[in-house]
Amino acid sequence: MKNKIHIFVIAVLFSLSGTPSFAKTVTDQLGRTITLSDNPQRIVSLAPSITEIIFALGQEHRLKGVTQFSDYPPEAATLPIVGSYIHPDLERIIALRPDLCIAVRDGNPKEVADRLELLKIPVYAIDPKNLADVIETVLNVGKLLNADAKAEELAQNMRSRIQRVKSLVSKSEAKPGVFFQIGISPIVSVGTDTFIHELIGLAGGKNLTAGPVPYPRFSREQVLALMPDVIIVTSMTRGGMFEQIKAEWQRWPDIPAVRDSRIFIVDSNLFDRPSPRLADGLETLAELLRGER
Repeated sequence: MKNKIHIFVIAVLFSLSGTPSFAKTVTDQLGRTITLSDNPQRIVSLAPSITEIIFALGQEHRLKGVTQFSDYPPEAATLPIVGSYIHPDLERIIALRPDLCIAVRDGNPKEVADRLELLKIPVYAIDPKNLADVIETVLNVGKLLNADAKAEELAQNMRSRIQRVKSLVSKSEAKPGVFFQIGISPIVSVGTDTFIHELIGLAGGKNLTAGPVPYPRFSREQVLALMPDVIIVTSMTRGGMFEQIKAEWQRWPDIPAVRDSRIFIVDSNLFDRPSPRLADGLETLAELLRGER
């Protein structure tokens, strides 16, 4: 009850402070029609990937709040936190008096977006499913923020880097089998409907865990039976745990990845955030699969 009163009071203050003049109507990636300011100045980002896109566009001066784990670039970590992207704090969002919130369909609760819109706070939702969608998202957000030229520059940079990797991969017939580990206990990998699956294929590898389950679980015995040529380890877990996992796999010298010293540890943020840095992840993965790292 107390929280509801706080939200009501903040909402009243927000309305009294004067909402911006709404002068632009757009359609978001969910097909919803959104009316917002033609020059939004107070933006709350509801996912780390959105924060990265806004910084990449050079529009960080508009950001007034971000979600937990918005840690790239480092300057993003200095902005007010409005909860996590799975559990955004409605009260904190309203207190920042945003004239635009940018949300993600995969993660942000729909009820939070609905309540923000009842308070006349526009919520633009994105829903990238693959690299092409990420490029389109960059262009869409750039248009929202009147940063079309920079958005096109970022999009073209991503396209050219992806094409360069494709050209390099086309010269090789080898397709190493990849086990991409994103979870430690239990062991979790990636299915077909993920960014990482797409990156593995573009980088010249074969995802050994392709299938309808986005994030399948495996026993150690099941992984050993796959006989991966390459094991990539990434997880939200930080610190010495990575080296411990690598050491555990090295106990099985019969699998090709261990025999050929092809167990690699990578930065998870380059592979699981739908932002321009997916191009970095693709290049990193391609170099690892070609034996250049």
